[in-house]
Amino acid sequence: MFESLGERLQNAMDKIKGYGKLTEENISDITREIRLALLEADVNYKVVKEFIANVKEKALGEEVAKSLKPGEVFVKIVKDELVELLGGDAKDLNLSGSPAILMLVGLQGSGKTTTNAKLANFLRKKHKKRPLLVACDVYRPAAIDQLKQLGKELNIEVYEEGKKNPVEICKNALAYAKENHYDYILIDTAGRLHIDEELMQELENIQNEINPQETILVIDSMMGQDAINVITGFNDRLSLTGAILTKLDGDTKGGAALSIRHLTNIPIKFIGVSEKLDGLEPFYPERMASRILGMGDLLSMIEKAESVIDETEAENLAKKMKKGKFDLEDFLVQFKQIKKLGPLENLIKMIPGASKMGLNNIKINPKDIAHIEAIIQSMTPEERRNPDILKASRKRRIASGSGRSVEEVNRLLKQFDQMKVMMKRMSSGNFKMPF
Repeated sequence: MFESLGERLQNAMDKIKGYGKLTEENISDITREIRLALLEADVNYKVVKEFIANVKEKALGEEVAKSLKPGEVFVKIVKDELVELLGGDAKDLNLSGSPAILMLVGLQGSGKTTTNAKLANFLRKKHKKRPLLVACDVYRPAAIDQLKQLGKELNIEVYEEGKKNPVEICKNALAYAKENHYDYILIDTAGRLHIDEELMQELENIQNEINPQETILVIDSMMGQDAINVITGFNDRLSLTGAILTKLDGDTKGGAALSIRHLTNIPIKFIGVSEKLDGLEPFYPERMASRILGMGDLLSMIEKAESVIDETEAENLAKKMKKGKFDLEDFLVQFKQIKKLGPLENLIKMIPGASKMGLNNIKINPKDIAHIEAIIQSMTPEERRNPDILKASRKRRIASGSGRSVEEVNRLLKQFDQMKVMMKRMSSGNFKMPF
């Protein structure tokens, strides 16, 4: 997400860091580059104009002039303004109801039904409570079946009454949720290809009937400037409490994310970062600003790891690494844990300075990971615990059993040895970064 914009802004920041003194002239040069980068990313021109004016005003202030490292102060100014543009502080969901009612609205094609399922999954994992999905899109062919299939995959119940009146379905779903002690109900409403009176009247009727704690607009981040008109159209009738931006893992310029809060005052609460059903993240303006400027996002990486990695297994692996007893059996366990974190290239992008190390555009083929697993799984337990016994005949057998070549088996064993050496150095405190 935001790769092109991030690269342009980072190049501008690198230039300013090299200046020993900031003048009105070189600040104008850099802000011109920033302006072009934002406009090309489809950020609203009014937003860009105000952003640049704020940066310039602060950059020409006394604090920067007196600083020993004016370039670094300038970078901080840009980051702070970016955070403000994205909404300042993160905004949590209002889950105060019993059950809490979340009504998701949006145009057709925005990913609303899938986002409903993702949000239910997120709430269940985070709060350890029971969500109920409610199928109220009675017009789009197969919308109800799609939600039921997603609910089945997640083992989350879906309440549906077929193609009946959506307002009645919501009333009945609320009664059912109370009777069966559900903590949240998430309503999948109908969408249209464009905003029309019939759609808005139906959504208004549902909102008036059930009084949801949250009315959230699901919006495709690839819409660009049109996103503002869509948000305004929905908000004029429904009093939105937040927005979810979908498809941020795609080839999106990101302008919508950088314009929405400033122009509509609607907070972005979540972003869709992958097609998988765990591919929804809370939106943190500061973390997103850090990602855009190449400063990484270690907090999100740590939180993601904590949510999927077994703590006991991680501790056992750490002890083995420290003692130098880490074997291929452990390597396979670790590998499976890392796979739960999602696409590795997405994690790599969260590392501070990833773009400068040439890692931002790295592509990791899932088949390569599957090949490594196949090779290790073709070994006997004894071979995994003691790779030193792997001589030519055993390697040929493993290559044949995994459908890979002997060269690939050798390459894996070499990489494993290198990793063990690195781990030993890290545990002894003698490890130095190779850059």
